[in-house]
Amino acid sequence: MRAERSADILADASVSGLPIPLFYDGYEVKAIDAPFGGLRSRGRAALRYGYRTMKRAQPYTGFYTALRNLIRSLEEVGCRPSLNDFRGARANPTRPVGLSGFPGVYDKVRLDNPAIFGPGYVPPPAEVEARMQASNIKIMTHPSQWPCEFYREVLGDRIQPLFVGIDTELWPDWSALPKSVDCLIYDKIRWHTDERRAEVIAPIIRMLERRGLSYHVLRYGEHHLAQYRTMLGRSRSLIFCTEHETQGLAYQEAMSAGVPVFAWDDGVLVDPREIPMAPAGLKVSAVPYFDARCGVTFTRHDIEERFETFWSALGSFRPRDYVLDTISLRHGAARYLELYTRLL
Repeated sequence: MRAERSADILADASVSGLPIPLFYDGYEVKAIDAPFGGLRSRGRAALRYGYRTMKRAQPYTGFYTALRNLIRSLEEVGCRPSLNDFRGARANPTRPVGLSGFPGVYDKVRLDNPAIFGPGYVPPPAEVEARMQASNIKIMTHPSQWPCEFYREVLGDRIQPLFVGIDTELWPDWSALPKSVDCLIYDKIRWHTDERRAEVIAPIIRMLERRGLSYHVLRYGEHHLAQYRTMLGRSRSLIFCTEHETQGLAYQEAMSAGVPVFAWDDGVLVDPREIPMAPAGLKVSAVPYFDARCGVTFTRHDIEERFETFWSALGSFRPRDYVLDTISLRHGAARYLELYTRLL
């Protein structure tokens, strides 16, 4: 059904050439509603990128990476996105705009244009209605279905899942490259780190060593993107270890590169800020976009058993097919336009 809806949206002649004003405020780009604001923002962004690259730190946050993917998605299907064009938005006050980024965007972008929000920071349920009204946001989004459930009682259908498409050219199929590492362990454990690493990462390492399998550990925030790309090209598989993800670009980029994923997915909410707000019975996920083509999931209690299933079937997985069929740039653009055109 998703593929059919995507085809219908992209076949609509009115979509081709559609201008889509986007506004982002974050660490990389600032939404500056003032003369020469764009020039000042670009200069700051260039300095930050150079500094973080020199320090071999991640140059972009997840929100900005998602925005860049959204822009590429829209361009690929013939739309004309712009970024932080306040003058253009005010000249066309009925044209919907897209807001994204960190909390500052709500205060820095106050326009009469109807807006869709995402990707970016969504305020807590108790604050979200006021934020939406102040910025004329008609549709609020989260990257997948499970985080939307936090807001269902307050927002109803005004909260919608909106994934960001994966650039399958930027992350090409590397499955045929020579492999020197059996398992690339991606450690994105964020809470109770010592305890969870002892319960998840350490047993995995002991298991791999008993089996004589090679591995390399990358810790989130402590590696450069280029290092991740290099290691993916050398790795037969990705072991993805995080408590839960609203989308999870890193594991999806691995799938685009043809790397099968063994993913920790206990289904338990851990973020202490979100636990008090969670609706009863909420089931979360570390891999919200995933099926049998992608790999295998496991919990803390069945690592060995599930890994045996995963490793014995390693050559049969087709994770890139899932990305192409479900969360590619074109599918991401189609989903965004499906929501955006509701505001036209």
